[in-house]
Amino acid sequence: MNSANSSPEQTSKSFLIRMLDKLEWLGNKLPDPAVLFLISMVSVWVLSAVLSNAGVTFTIPNQPQPKAIQNLLTPTALASFLSEMVEKFTHFHPLGVVLVALLGVGIAEQSGFINAVLKSLLVFTPRFLLTPMLILVALLSHTAADAGYVLVIPIGGVMFYAAGRHPLAGIAAAFAGVSGGFSANLLVSGIDPLLAGLTQEGTKILKEQSISPLCNYYFTASSSVIIIAVGWFITEFVIEPKLKGTAIDGDPKDMPKMVELSPRDLKAMTYALLAVALMLVSIVLWAVPGNSALRDATGSLTGSKGPLMSGIVPIIMLLFAVPGIVHGFVAGNFKSHRDVIKAMSKSMETMGYYLVLVFFAALFIASFAKSEIGAWLAVSGATALKNSGANVTIVIVGVILLTATVNLLIGSASAKWA
Repeated sequence: MNSANSSPEQTSKSFLIRMLDKLEWLGNKLPDPAVLFLISMVSVWVLSAVLSNAGVTFTIPNQPQPKAIQNLLTPTALASFLSEMVEKFTHFHPLGVVLVALLGVGIAEQSGFINAVLKSLLVFTPRFLLTPMLILVALLSHTAADAGYVLVIPIGGVMFYAAGRHPLAGIAAAFAGVSGGFSANLLVSGIDPLLAGLTQEGTKILKEQSISPLCNYYFTASSSVIIIAVGWFITEFVIEPKLKGTAIDGDPKDMPKMVELSPRDLKAMTYALLAVALMLVSIVLWAVPGNSALRDATGSLTGSKGPLMSGIVPIIMLLFAVPGIVHGFVAGNFKSHRDVIKAMSKSMETMGYYLVLVFFAALFIASFAKSEIGAWLAVSGATALKNSGANVTIVIVGVILLTATVNLLIGSASAKWA
């Protein structure tokens, strides 16, 4: 098309598309996140040698003794790295946290409990609430890893078609919830302890803190409400009006039917939900007394180092595992204890790449902390920001924009967090 005849809107769109193409090209050119951590670790070693030989020192507020950058390329430091490598990997906090939580999620997923709950939410939804419920179910599907892509997206098309609406609008809404709303959730899922564990490792750069797996809950829960509202508006007022003149490909008679739950599945889900309710009531009754063993030394239930918060990951695991086992046996999906073990094993099969990523991330974070470069950057950066007189709001917006830019280049949540 001749540029002279192009409308401003077309020019803007073409510019946006070109920018997105460049970002995609750049993202594809980046090495694998695991290799990025390896490169970063070696870079830290080299930088530590340069800064240490330059005699760089710094002082952390409230700590009278100045600190110096530690050279990680000395024979002693390299020998120490080799001797501590296994320990740094096996003691990396996110490793055990994620694996334990996923054992329970795997049982709930393989037993059919999570799929049954997701289907039930859609089947019993009034027509006018179909869009927000579909997006909500897409968000909740993150609890079971990639179940949203496999289950919710096709169901979205079927449900919209059954309601007399264009199936492509249902597919688009479900995809927006699953992919665009990734990690936003009204429930605590397996990704929460993962990110909290990485955060806790990061705090060691200055001062180790105990981070609760629930630290992101307010943000992820409120984000869910925003995503549902925005997705509902766009689907109803933008997507569907544009699809009015679009014919459905193929014969509508060939449209797959919504597979309803059998009476046995409904019975199994009911028993499983009762098991969840019983567990929650038991935890509340255990926690309420002032002398409860779940309280910390100050009597608080929410203290990050208290028994309740410290044990939140096993609790999450049990809240998935117990109803999953109940549902599996009542629905007939589990025949013996061996099926339960197979479900747990299958969930571990998906963690192969995560283990590789965590290995290099653990070594990088350990090197970053040991070199004192992280603390030096934190102190220097904070001092520079303070001296610049930058507005707090501007700084926060800058951090958000930085994070958003990284999101365009790296898709893995654990890689970005680490």
